[in-house]
Amino acid sequence: MSLIIDNNILFSLMNPFSMNSFLFDKIEGEIFAPAFIIKEFKKYKKECFKKSKLSEKEFNKRKKIIFSKINFIKFKDFRTFVKNAKEFCPDEDDVFYFALALKLNLPIWSNDKELKRQEKVIVLNTEEIIDLYLG
Repeated sequence: MSLIIDNNILFSLMNPFSMNSFLFDKIEGEIFAPAFIIKEFKKYKKECFKKSKLSEKEFNKRKKIIFSKINFIKFKDFRTFVKNAKEFCPDEDDVFYFALALKLNLPIWSNDKELKRQEKVIVLNTEEIIDLYLG
């Protein structure tokens, strides 16, 4: 199964001992994210580093591995879906994830409960991913 990940899932992947990291390694499909997520990561890099409990060298190595497994999609490649996504997206900060989901016809992996308050795009939380892969 291929998925789109949101920024909080990406951040959690920096901790190699998290359940999300375990699942990320088990997913056999492709992983996508809007390219702007790279800027978000840079903005919260110190926090991610601290929570990862890795050395700086290990953290940078992990980041390189994680980022190499994600297909970062530029805004220009899904911008035509933004208007439609704005019509039903429950949180304006997440419109680009929904636009990308419409473009690729894929579910979003997010633990944000609010994102499930719509019926146009499937949003799977970590528990649901566990059920799909390990259930």
